[in-house]
Amino acid sequence: MALFGRKTVSKKQEQKLARKHRARTAPSAHGTAHEIIRAPWFSEKALIITEKGVYTFDVAPRATKAAIAGAIKEIYNVEPRKIRIANLPAKVKAMRTRRGEGSRAARCKAYVYLNKGDTIQFA
Repeated sequence: MALFGRKTVSKKQEQKLARKHRARTAPSAHGTAHEIIRAPWFSEKALIITEKGVYTFDVAPRATKAAIAGAIKEIYNVEPRKIRIANLPAKVKAMRTRRGEGSRAARCKAYVYLNKGDTIQFA
């Protein structure tokens, strides 16, 4: 076994990798796109990076990048170039109206990068 030798890939392994790559952009199951993508994320940062072709969405916590890509394609008819997911943890906040603390729910957001020239209209 060589430390720096070339790794050979058989035809079966190539086909398996090709199938796996194709499955990443598979469309979501019909009717579940709005369950995966809950709403657009409107914040100051999100609006600034929209000019660069990056859109932010509130997504389901168990959603995968492939499911998000399929839902974006189904709802907005654009092909995403890249997707990044950020998990926002729950936060403990002081209550304004009474003593004590409350907790804000954990959330999940996705940054969707589009190709040049592609845009998403929210209104």
